[in-house]
Amino acid sequence: MAKPLLVRNVPRDICSWIDQRRAQYNMSQQEVVLSILDKAVEADIELKLPLFSGQPQILERVVPQTLPFTFIDLFAGIGGFRAALEKLGGRCRFSCEYDKYAKRTYAAWYGDTPQGDIRKVKIADIPNHDLLAAGFPCQPFSIAGVSKRQSLGMAHGFKCVTQGNLFFQLATIIEAKRPAVLLLENVKNLKSHDKQRTWRVIQERLNELNYWIFDKVIDAAGWVPQHRERVYIVCFDKKAFPAKPPFEFPNPPEGERPKLLEILEQDPDPKYTLTEHLWNYLQRYAEGHRAKGNGFGYGLVEDLTRIARTLSARYYKDGSEILIPQGNGKPPRRLTPLECARLMGFDEKKIVVSDTQAYRQFGNAVVPKVVEAVGRQIMKVLFWKLSQEESLFCRAPRRKRATG
Repeated sequence: MAKPLLVRNVPRDICSWIDQRRAQYNMSQQEVVLSILDKAVEADIELKLPLFSGQPQILERVVPQTLPFTFIDLFAGIGGFRAALEKLGGRCRFSCEYDKYAKRTYAAWYGDTPQGDIRKVKIADIPNHDLLAAGFPCQPFSIAGVSKRQSLGMAHGFKCVTQGNLFFQLATIIEAKRPAVLLLENVKNLKSHDKQRTWRVIQERLNELNYWIFDKVIDAAGWVPQHRERVYIVCFDKKAFPAKPPFEFPNPPEGERPKLLEILEQDPDPKYTLTEHLWNYLQRYAEGHRAKGNGFGYGLVEDLTRIARTLSARYYKDGSEILIPQGNGKPPRRLTPLECARLMGFDEKKIVVSDTQAYRQFGNAVVPKVVEAVGRQIMKVLFWKLSQEESLFCRAPRRKRATG
């Protein structure tokens, strides 16, 4: 038998909120309130909605490990975004990558050959999607890239026509397709490049497109044994999310950090050992720069229980950023391609390109484990959105009045 419940002194803003829901769902005041209470009891959650707290918060419910959603993978490389997003329940509807060797790896690993030059892709051919993932070209913004281009008298940043301006092509796709979520990644230097003017241009354009913007520089060292700082940009369409969503970037996993020792092969091929000539050259090169007060030089990892420097796309040249000591007077060795895959956090899959191309691909890749961690935070927001609009505010069945 139903029991009457009297609530007095309801604040005006809550009354207005209930009236809005009544009009939206064609429900009575009682049905709105009972619908919320019914769902709260069923899920056994603490009510933490705008109605009760004043600020949207993620529901204190167990977020499912996966949620069905669609995404596209632009500037896809070897699929670091795809590897992570598919683990979260995502289904890739379109991919695009310019480099022919990266496309070969992508096709071998995911059974899907990406489209080529994004500037030649017709926007009408890009299917609708929930999430757009893109690690747009970073060389024009990276510290090393800027230094090299300046020394050669080349343009960098947005002045680099072939790579820097691709952000605006990306913005054109976003404007046309209006995905609910954007997940972008770039080098840390993006935020400081050109006295922060580059970053301001990006923010202004995303604001013009009417997206909530969240950004953070994340070091992958919490997930893989490598110091690798990248800026992650997560955006939510304000039409789909009228109120600012409760998104938070992930913290590194608790416990000990991964160790470089854990990703090393037991018996690597001797061909990865540096020649005496190259090893002597690297030592002379480093000593010459030290004498001038510069910090350039090789990166010999003397303590394998720690982490490595950042793996770069130039690693194929001499492996100088990350060298593994071998003892007994032997020159150090570079990492093998398999070790680079592990260092980046990729699942072990067959490497279908040359060592040179593999080094380039892993050095340019995004760390899937970091993307997955960021993606799980996005999933929390999507779950919050679904719970808020589809579950808690769905129409409740009309209740028969108790008699007798």
